[in-house]
Amino acid sequence: MKAKELKQKSDSELKKLYADTQKKLFEGRFNLESGKVKNVSSFKEYKRDIARILTLLREREEDNKHKS
Repeated sequence: MKAKELKQKSDSELKKLYADTQKKLFEGRFNLESGKVKNVSSFKEYKRDIARILTLLREREEDNKHKS
């Protein structure tokens, strides 16, 4: 998911998306061990999406601290 798309989402949506992406990554790793996954490059995208989401959430948290 692109950073522009993520910036338009609310904090609650980002947290839900974070949980969903983590779940996909976990399930993908599990399926990899059982031999069901052939496209391992999707793991890289999941990790990047998680990093983008966490970065946005931290930036917003820092902005809120400075505004108060």
